Amino acid sequence: MTKNKTITVITAFFYPEDTAIGLYTTQFARFLEKKGYRVVIITGFPNYPQWKIHQNYVNFPSFFTETVDNIEIIRYKQYVPEIVNLKGRLMMMFDLFYGTCINLRKIKNTDLVICIVPFTICILPALLLSKVKKAKFWIHIQDFEFDLALDSGIIKNNTLFFMLFKKSVMAFEKKMMNSAAIVSSISASMIDKIKQKSIKTDSFYFPNWVSSEIINPETSTKHSILNYDKFTLLYSGNIGEKQDWDFLKKLCVLILPDENIEIVIVGDGAYKNNLKEKLKSFPFVRYFDPVPYLELNDLLCSANVHFLFQKIDVVDTIMPSKILGMMASKKPSLISGNENSEVLTIINQSGGGFYFFENDVKGVYKTILKLKNNSTLCEDIGQKARSFVLNTFSEQEILENFNSKIKSVLS
Repeated sequence: MTKNKTITVITAFFYPEDTAIGLYTTQFARFLEKKGYRVVIITGFPNYPQWKIHQNYVNFPSFFTETVDNIEIIRYKQYVPEIVNLKGRLMMMFDLFYGTCINLRKIKNTDLVICIVPFTICILPALLLSKVKKAKFWIHIQDFEFDLALDSGIIKNNTLFFMLFKKSVMAFEKKMMNSAAIVSSISASMIDKIKQKSIKTDSFYFPNWVSSEIINPETSTKHSILNYDKFTLLYSGNIGEKQDWDFLKKLCVLILPDENIEIVIVGDGAYKNNLKEKLKSFPFVRYFDPVPYLELNDLLCSANVHFLFQKIDVVDTIMPSKILGMMASKKPSLISGNENSEVLTIINQSGGGFYFFENDVKGVYKTILKLKNNSTLCEDIGQKARSFVLNTFSEQEILENFNSKIKSVLS
């Protein structure tokens, strides 16, 4: 049956982007192709997390089609802002919307259209394609980007224009979700938010996943960028405004020079230069560009402890996928954020780390010293983390459930 079925995925992020949404969308597309579906991707040019068109794609024409791993990828060279602010993000979003609409004409037939959100506006061309081709329509939400922008302070909410804009966005979201056969998302709390926004559509829990083979301490080697004479706290991922970098600065103030602790930040993003300026007085903080995906296992498994500090105002709009790799690396995690976050539930259920709220910087600092002085405790917590995440977020099980749901939608 699947040999005759075509799935079209509309997404802002895809191969060769190998982090966050681009990584997961690429992995499930490859999975579907191996299951016998014909998979077509409509997307932009790769630019994340550097916010620059990847060098290998710079010289390609604005409309470009390639085939990778038997997957047809139809691209548009979207605008990428040099300054990543609200205006730049909106310009990028609307330009990608334009290119996506043009590229719809290249789809001859399809049985299912899957739209990957965070770019809510791109639901519209996905819906149009499903109507024209008489295909089933699926929305998968990785981020509620408007809710996140509001909670993290990217959008100010104290003007009449904002109130009108918010009302319009919410009405658009509801209409789009109610037009889909199914809406999925990556956490239970985000599923609850979908139910609040949409009253008719079937919802499906489709979390991100982790591979026991790709992130595996038993096959890892020491990564060259870490200093093994020091106790290393590692952050690896996008350096953006979702994270609470002020919290990190307060922690840095408490760390003494003779405590042999280093903080390593590996990644790129819109906030990176601001972060370097913010933490320039702390010599034990070091920065590195993102490592290739094939080196991620070595990097994550080489740290002593992982950290992820989230803004306490952000809850239920995101489910950071990076915690899966952190936990799979068999190392403890230090996470801060809202006390109602689903991440807190995961940490409590697993025993694989520590979760802090109410800006408890001193609590984080004391926990770092406790872990630094007790390697057995680190190993015990790390083992609990890995066991939990492999049992709960198994790649094979999650993708097989996804395939079963697709079959039921297409039946």
